[in-house]
Amino acid sequence: MSHELKNRLRSDLTSARKDRDKLRTLVLSTILADVHNREIELGAELSDDQTVKVLSRGIKQRKDAASQMRAAGRDELASGEEAQLTVLSEYLPEGMSEDEVRALVRDAIEDGVDQMGMLMGRVMPQIGGRYDGKEANRIVREELGR
Repeated sequence: MSHELKNRLRSDLTSARKDRDKLRTLVLSTILADVHNREIELGAELSDDQTVKVLSRGIKQRKDAASQMRAAGRDELASGEEAQLTVLSEYLPEGMSEDEVRALVRDAIEDGVDQMGMLMGRVMPQIGGRYDGKEANRIVREELGR
C-alpha cells in the first residue's frame, strides 16, 4: 500500500514548523492526528485512499463550521475555518467535473441499478473524495427522475 500522502503531510508539517507558519502547523498536525486516530480504529495503517477520506471529512467539517459561523455573524471565525479548508484542499486529488460524475451515474443506471441507495453505493467509491457527496446525491436524484 502506498503511504505517499501521509508522508507528504508529515514532511509539509515539518516545513511549516520550521517556517513558523502557525496556520499550516495547526491544520497539518490536526489532520495527522485524525489520520492516526483512524488507524487506531482500524488497527492498520491507512492507504492513500483512506487518508483522502479523512481529509475529505476534515474539509466537510470546516465547511459546515464556517457556514454556521457566518450565519451567527462571526465572519472572522468563519474566515479562519475557510483558511484551514484551503490548506487541506491542497492535499486532495484532482477533482471530478459534474459531467464525469453524471457519466458514472448513467453507466450504473444502464447496468440495471435503479435504486437510490444501491446507485450511491456504486458511484461513491469511484468518486473517492474527488467530488462532493451532496452534489453527487443531487445528480443521482436527477438521473433517476428522468
